[in-house]
Amino acid sequence: MPDAYRIDVNVSPEYLPEKSAPNVAQYLFAYHITITNVGSVAAQLVSRHWLITDANEQVEEVKGEGVVGKQPWLSPGDSFEYSSFCILDTSVGTMQGSYQMAAEDGTTFEVKIPEFMLAVPGALH
Repeated sequence: MPDAYRIDVNVSPEYLPEKSAPNVAQYLFAYHITITNVGSVAAQLVSRHWLITDANEQVEEVKGEGVVGKQPWLSPGDSFEYSSFCILDTSVGTMQGSYQMAAEDGTTFEVKIPEFMLAVPGALH
């Protein structure tokens, strides 16, 4: 995809011990995402696709419109930030995925969300 359609994604995951219940295998992780249009064409985030994998290699696929109920438009230089969460059955897992975008010129394109780790502090040696 040409640089005109470049979108950067920054992810910051966080374990939430106060909302987790390890005794019943429920580990809640928040993730904070910043999406920045570093290209030269305005684009709208239309939908998302996530693959969430726990340490038992169980994969949950999540697809849907927008993020947190929104389908933000990003002009060049604009950023959109949001937070969401997932619950894993294990203390370690990963997330990866993509956003489907529609540029103002009619071009549709996919933005990859690189894999990131979800881990209870101390779970990885």
